[in-house]
Amino acid sequence: MKHILLAVTGGIAAYKAIDLTSKLTQAGYEVRVMLSNHAQEFVTPLAFQSISKNPVYTNTFKEENPQEIQHVALGDWADVIIVAPATANTIAKLSVGIADDMITSTLLATETQTFIAPAMNVHMYENKRTQHNIETLKSDGYQFIEPGDGYLACGYVAKGRMEEPLQIVSVINQYFNQHETQIESSFKGKNALVTAGPTVEVIDPVRFVSNRSSGKMGFAIATALQKRGANVTLVSGPTQLDDPKGVNVIRVESAKEMFEETLQYYDTQDIVIKAAAVSDYTPSEVLDHKMKKQDGDLTVKFKRTQDILKYLGEHKQDQYLVGFAAETQNIEQYAQDKLKRKNADVIISNNVGDKSIGFNSDENELTMHFKNQDMVNIKKGKKVEIANEILDELETRWQ
Repeated sequence: MKHILLAVTGGIAAYKAIDLTSKLTQAGYEVRVMLSNHAQEFVTPLAFQSISKNPVYTNTFKEENPQEIQHVALGDWADVIIVAPATANTIAKLSVGIADDMITSTLLATETQTFIAPAMNVHMYENKRTQHNIETLKSDGYQFIEPGDGYLACGYVAKGRMEEPLQIVSVINQYFNQHETQIESSFKGKNALVTAGPTVEVIDPVRFVSNRSSGKMGFAIATALQKRGANVTLVSGPTQLDDPKGVNVIRVESAKEMFEETLQYYDTQDIVIKAAAVSDYTPSEVLDHKMKKQDGDLTVKFKRTQDILKYLGEHKQDQYLVGFAAETQNIEQYAQDKLKRKNADVIISNNVGDKSIGFNSDENELTMHFKNQDMVNIKKGKKVEIANEILDELETRWQ
């Protein structure tokens, strides 16, 4: 079931948004609704809640779930966002990046495709400033559902009426139909295994060693593979990320657990992408009780963990094996060396010493090193975009 986030702003056409919620629900979508303060002067949250069977969001600072940031989580949840009706004021705020309420904060914090259905007086709509704002948003990737001609609340008969709900549903249906066609690829129907995130190596019931990996790159790759039709299994260390929709997610903690789970699925996979930052060492002894503070220095003895990528390279049959090399110096040299030692088909390197693209960043910049000596540089961008660029490069090579 596709997820629709409907943002209702403060115009008289807000009453049409109730019908739109109903039509979207009848079409098989799960709908959640955000109402601006001004929208609530025309319609009530209860009306939308009754139809959508979901909570209605009105306040940026009212966090329903303490485990997440509401205006970020809603954008991540949605497959499509619709702003209907969209007032001239809201369009203006979006065009310059103002985030002063629930709706604008959510839209500024999301990369989900957003459709805007304007509704306003004809002179407001045709005003040069409004048209400039609309063109700005279009250039930024927003899609507009043009208003229709008809009787307006101000008394004019002119352009400015919010498009009818059935037509908006038709636009959304068409978008999903086209989108599903676009994402079909050579990965469709194939089995793909992705590892992501850090591993945690326990010292005692209180202490552990780990690394700064957020898992964002691996999760983005798993999501992109799923959208291209692959059957995706994601083995992830501890992260703060939600499970990608349609992906079989297996949560682990230690390098040993990640190795065991990866190995369990390995033989049936067509492609394996090892994006996890696996600990190279684990304590030789795990204490049953908390280690008490003592005078002087402390020495903890470590032993090597299983080199997962190396093992997979040594035991691969027809699998296409992709590894990552997170480095801070001599990046190309280390990546080429890793490519040979691990018997991988591709090593993807990045400079984690650069904080703007390193661990926890939403952006990345990578170089793909192929077994045939090809090198492809992927310029800095959002990790969700980088993931698709990686798969674009692999599309015709991996088989």
